[in-house]
Amino acid sequence: MNTKLIGAFGEQVAARYLRENGYIILAANYFTGVGEIDIIAQKKKEICFVEVKTRKDGGMFSPADAVDYRKQENVKGSAAAYMNKFSLKNKMRFDIIEVLVSDTGELSSINHIKNAF
Repeated sequence: MNTKLIGAFGEQVAARYLRENGYIILAANYFTGVGEIDIIAQKKKEICFVEVKTRKDGGMFSPADAVDYRKQENVKGSAAAYMNKFSLKNKMRFDIIEVLVSDTGELSSINHIKNAF
């Protein structure tokens, strides 16, 4: 499975996980001039901007380690653009969902890090 397919699989798994846990998916792969947000979801009145990182199981680093300062700033800027575009005043949160897959491409685990940055 190539990296684009692994990433798409991880985003599908993350969206399903969020829906199963009471979130409403507002947008996926939302692009702005600043960057992209993998998933925008809402639970109650809070808007969650979710970065999904999918990796093969057994790596030396956690998937969340790939969300560096620059990526965080891009997500924050894109989130501000989204909130402004739709004139939203909701509380915001920035999460990371780590999706680990086996060598055969099957789901190994999901880790939802709330308020990751």
